[in-house]
Amino acid sequence: VVDFAFANKGPSARNWMGTDLVGRDIFSRILYAYQISLFLGIVVLAIAPPVGAVIGLLAGYLGGWAESILMRIVDVFLSIPPLVLAIAMMGVLEPTLTNAMLAVTVMWWPWYARLVYSIARSEREEGYVLAAEVILPNCLPAIITKMTLDMGFVIIIASSLSFLGLGVQPPTPDLGSMVAEGARYLPDSWWLTVFPGLAILIVVFGFNLLGDGLREVLGVDQ
Repeated sequence: VVDFAFANKGPSARNWMGTDLVGRDIFSRILYAYQISLFLGIVVLAIAPPVGAVIGLLAGYLGGWAESILMRIVDVFLSIPPLVLAIAMMGVLEPTLTNAMLAVTVMWWPWYARLVYSIARSEREEGYVLAAEVILPNCLPAIITKMTLDMGFVIIIASSLSFLGLGVQPPTPDLGSMVAEGARYLPDSWWLTVFPGLAILIVVFGFNLLGDGLREVLGVDQ
């Protein structure tokens, strides 16, 4: 809620993390930005892993010309730094949440293709593998662990796009855009940048801890 009477106030009992330049509560905006970041991460990780898994499974199980063609396509995508690819896509697309999700998804599926391909290629040589349906269940623990770890990285990439003005647009709160906006007023109004930055750190650290825990529980190799 805009309240110019409390504009640009530091942390207090009324506003735990202070207010921004138009009097909006930083803590409330961070909570709303978390919803957007998590939604983006869930959508990306609901699309990229299945696409990558299918391509990696086909390449690893079929072999031959199919393996060569599919994995060369994957190699082309992997040769481009992820953030650079996302920025290039957003440079030609309108900066919206939907396009940000599309850009991150396009850059993320090749990693799952490579992961599943490596597992499928090793297990297709085993005597007990009789069909592709047998390989996929053996890939699931690694896929689930990677998805959990990747949630934090997806949020970082999405926040980076917003920091550069290529993601979620104001006035919708986003962690990256909040950091970018607050950086112009450092060091005087430090809370505008520090608390959104800490919010990114906390969520990424949390998903990394969860991913490490799942890796141990599921017995996934490092």
